[in-house]
Amino acid sequence: MHLLSSHRPTRSTTRAALGATAAAALALTLTACGQDDGGGGDGDTPLIGVILPDSASSDRWETADRKYLEEAFEAAGVDYDIQNAQGSREDFQTIADQMLTNGVDVLVTVNLDSGTGKTVIEKAKSQGVATIDYDRLTEDGGADYYVSFDNEQVGVFQGEGLAACLEGATTPLVAELNGSPTDNNATLFKNGYDSVLQPLYDAGTFEKGPDEWVPDWDNAQGGTLFEQMLTDTGAEIDGVLAANDDLAHAVITVLQRNNLNGTVPVTGQDATIQGLQNILTGDQCMTVYKPVKQEADAAAELAIALANGEEPTTDQSVIDPISGDEVPSVLLESISVNIENIQAVVDDGYADPAELCAGDYAALCTEHGIG
Repeated sequence: MHLLSSHRPTRSTTRAALGATAAAALALTLTACGQDDGGGGDGDTPLIGVILPDSASSDRWETADRKYLEEAFEAAGVDYDIQNAQGSREDFQTIADQMLTNGVDVLVTVNLDSGTGKTVIEKAKSQGVATIDYDRLTEDGGADYYVSFDNEQVGVFQGEGLAACLEGATTPLVAELNGSPTDNNATLFKNGYDSVLQPLYDAGTFEKGPDEWVPDWDNAQGGTLFEQMLTDTGAEIDGVLAANDDLAHAVITVLQRNNLNGTVPVTGQDATIQGLQNILTGDQCMTVYKPVKQEADAAAELAIALANGEEPTTDQSVIDPISGDEVPSVLLESISVNIENIQAVVDDGYADPAELCAGDYAALCTEHGIG
């Protein structure tokens, strides 16, 4: 069984690029079958456990990942148990213990931090349970597989997007609001956008301003940190590299209180409804759409193969930055999104136009041909 992942993407915001991304996704022929959620295996049917991280840092975990994973497992006729740790490291470990006691064949985890993630993975492996790092690599964790996006490329899109939105500005002061310091993805995002921004700082084209990490992707803390940034710079910040859409919204809320929204470009990622609506109003410069269904389908395909006793192979790998080990991986493509191509996210089925274009946003959707 060969799991084919996509190549590193070139920058594109066209619907054609989104279609190419979808075509590059993994495909598995699944047989529809009845399914019991979280009921445990019946002795013959494989049981797959999934631990999601929270609901607060991004609503995607419950609105997208859970839904797509459930659909894939149900189509394959396997038993599954999907639970959310809701930001609690203690609950994360308790859930894992329960799943291992219940006899899961495969454990798929989105870690809250690499230390907790490693403890869970090691316990699973000691019991002969296969492990998959989903979305976030557990550093020095030793997972059997890793499924995510090319996260440095996500950061590159963010850096390029901010640079484009600041085009023509004279030495703009740029603030960076990074994700959680315990999330390897946040480090990869920053590596990506700094690869774009640092040369601009070095050349004197942009001026580097405050640069802060947000513990646990906490949006309230993100807003507080940005408010302090704005105070410390005398409200002279000209652009904000916010690491995701929820942090971007926290920034925009502060900018609104200071009558600066719409004049200070702000980046994001995840293509949340709120993020897309902020782009429609002009308060957010861009976001990055990561086709979560492709990620969920890839993880489900791996998990199902492992649960059935197969030894799947992948065409990509990443190097664990701590252990130096090579981790077989599936890395998918993302799409840079701005006001010109929001429709692509709608066309892909990720953003519901009824929700996106509700109320005050209806006229803006009409204006931009979205629906």
